[in-house]
Amino acid sequence: MSRNGTGPLQHVIRATRYSFQGLRHAWAKEAAFRYEIYVLAAALPAAWLLGKGAIERALMIGSVLLVVVVELINSAIEATVDRVSKEPHELSGHAKDMASAAVFVAIVLAAIVWLVLLLGGWNYFH
Repeated sequence: MSRNGTGPLQHVIRATRYSFQGLRHAWAKEAAFRYEIYVLAAALPAAWLLGKGAIERALMIGSVLLVVVVELINSAIEATVDRVSKEPHELSGHAKDMASAAVFVAIVLAAIVWLVLLLGGWNYFH
């Protein structure tokens, strides 16, 4: 039993519920998240058809999933900064810009993974 009197199963159930609440909120309030989910929905069958084996498929799907994960973190950072203060502040701007840059880097990573695999670059590493 944990300190609040709930067992591990109840903890997992609550954590799962909170996770789904976060996903529902992101879907309802974050346009970028919705766009990335649309890309993921297209990437899943594309990776299955275009990937040459389990490793390639996992890299292709995983790279797009990483973009979604980073977008969720970006949205959480933005919400936290906005919660602290809506007033413009240099550090708030830096935090939001760096979180946005993280999404950009994840998108670049996904693009590179897809390009390397689709253009046959993986064979150079074998």
